[in-house]
Amino acid sequence: MAKKHITQCGMPYFPGVARGILHKGLTGASRNSIVLISASEIKLVSESPAGFLIAEGAPFSHTMITLLGYGVPVVMISEAQANDLQEGSMLLLDGYSGRISSSDQNKDLEITTPPPHPAAQPVLTRDGVAVNLCASVRNVESTQLAVEMGAQSIGLVRTEFLVPEDGGMPSSAYYQNVCEAICKTAAPLTVTFRLPDLAEDKMPAWMSKSNRVSSTLGLQGVRLYTGEPVRSVVTAQLSAIDAISEHHKIRLLIPYLVRLEELRYWRGWIEEKLSRTISIGAMAETPASVLDIRNWFDDADFVAIGCNDLMQCLFAADRDRPELRNYLDPYAPLLHRLLDDTAQAVGENINKVQLCGVLSQLPGILPLLLGLGYRTFSVDAHIIPYLAKTVTDTNLQDAENMATAVCAAKETREVLEILQLPNYQHLSSITG
Repeated sequence: MAKKHITQCGMPYFPGVARGILHKGLTGASRNSIVLISASEIKLVSESPAGFLIAEGAPFSHTMITLLGYGVPVVMISEAQANDLQEGSMLLLDGYSGRISSSDQNKDLEITTPPPHPAAQPVLTRDGVAVNLCASVRNVESTQLAVEMGAQSIGLVRTEFLVPEDGGMPSSAYYQNVCEAICKTAAPLTVTFRLPDLAEDKMPAWMSKSNRVSSTLGLQGVRLYTGEPVRSVVTAQLSAIDAISEHHKIRLLIPYLVRLEELRYWRGWIEEKLSRTISIGAMAETPASVLDIRNWFDDADFVAIGCNDLMQCLFAADRDRPELRNYLDPYAPLLHRLLDDTAQAVGENINKVQLCGVLSQLPGILPLLLGLGYRTFSVDAHIIPYLAKTVTDTNLQDAENMATAVCAAKETREVLEILQLPNYQHLSSITG
């Protein structure tokens, strides 16, 4: 019987090219497998295969984001596409384009990755404009990777993942040891510690079930700081960071602020617990916060825009639910009009704005964001060499013209045409 030639197109999520035998499920998979799993199985992943195919995934979900840490190609497909793939097939997975094909159809395709950018050095566009690619990390190991991949700084340490091995409440001594280890590993880079940002899918063992977050519009981030045990944990973390700040370049970031009054209150509360001056930033993750961002720079030394949460609030769709993924549209012109209005509102303070989250790594998006005026991005360390190559290939004037056209568009299909992206790279193309 003749081999069935496979040609599919999904949504690219992490770049790179891999060859391997298709394995459905995690049990029995090897490092040479192209693993096909559902979104619910992602949390069970413990080691890296050659690449991932995710059926019915949610690209901005907390669980999907964990796959970035493996640094292998990831493509999202529909359930119908998954059912059409035969286990044991030799596949070529292209995380740049989203193409899935029989390996023997592309025998001569070279599997390469961009070299790391020199650490601590800005990346320059084709016309010489500096762009800062920073890393979002969660431990010492990912910090070391960030240095190796060429991060200009540690843009965000996810301190909610810093937990003792026994799962108990972190003490000031624990935080001092682990935070200093991160700073020493990153040196001489600046390290930004985001204070604990607890949410439904990233709850540590020390948080009791009665306190667990149950809604994207409920208690999360700084909203939990008024009650125990979170207040004591944040206090312990601040004490530890204060103790090591004399010898390291450190910044602090307050998560999930919505109103200027909140920013002023929590900055004052934090400063009361510090013995020396540390740069303090605010995280804007809702439409309310970005609409008021022009007023935040009197009280914040910098602002980080959390694009994942911003999008779920803007589109009123839980980013962790795959069935709602089409609502969180990274190519929607209204999203980029909001980001354009935000950039215009902050004016000269745009250099104090850092974009965080998955948005900038999706196909065609980074040049668009550069065209809107953004210059600093915090991403998973593995993606930095790929984004650096995109930056060096980008002419800023062309990017600005493209951004103007995108903001003038009315529908996503127009944006895809402007960005010269095929329809299959849009989320709606993988709807079952």
